[in-house]
Amino acid sequence: MLIGVLLLPWSVMRADTRMYHCEVGVQGGCGYYVGDATRHIFTNPLDVYGGQFRYKFDKRWAIQAKAQRQRIMFRDDAKLLYYNPLWNVDVVAEFNFFRFGERGYDMRVKPVTPYIYIGVGTSIYNKAASLSDHTVATMYPTIGKANVGVYVPLGIGMKWKFADRWQLHVAWQHQVYLVDNIEGLESLDGARNPKIDGSTAGMNGTNILNNDLTSTLTLGIVFEFAKGKKVCNHCEY
Repeated sequence: MLIGVLLLPWSVMRADTRMYHCEVGVQGGCGYYVGDATRHIFTNPLDVYGGQFRYKFDKRWAIQAKAQRQRIMFRDDAKLLYYNPLWNVDVVAEFNFFRFGERGYDMRVKPVTPYIYIGVGTSIYNKAASLSDHTVATMYPTIGKANVGVYVPLGIGMKWKFADRWQLHVAWQHQVYLVDNIEGLESLDGARNPKIDGSTAGMNGTNILNNDLTSTLTLGIVFEFAKGKKVCNHCEY
């Protein structure tokens, strides 16, 4: 009986498996660019970092807002090395393959799940790329000399809930741009699209729209908050 009394608070605590509806976190990793100057993935990877916020509707569906800073690096036809900064903000709908969270009494809930997502995003980047990696131009888009491009963010990832309110996320995201000028070089900005005569020599061919594409591979740590309200099973109405 004494053991039962001692274990009662622990069992009550474990029974409270209400979901946290909000998450905030940071992520970092590497990113790369595929377009007119680079055709292969993971060519010239550079650092990526940013932050994220997520609202969970249930244990499978969520909406996420994310901001990331990325740089792209590439060589032109003369083999000169260029850099251009990208500041990306996107909103995506997210789907977990498994019911994700703290298991409790529901054995269908898993602490690990793969997930996919898709949405819409906006990127700010310099109109003119920089030849040096040590100038302000490679860190921040210059006011009045920046372009804005819309992209479709889509990706896959894996989540692991390793503590009561903490998660680790690995995500591989692709930004499929609706523009063809993120390099910041006139010789590459749209100049290699299909010609009027129908020839496709020099076309980047990275996607069906023949536009630029960037990708990021990141590891993030996430903190959960805003737990759902308790369900009262003995209330009088």
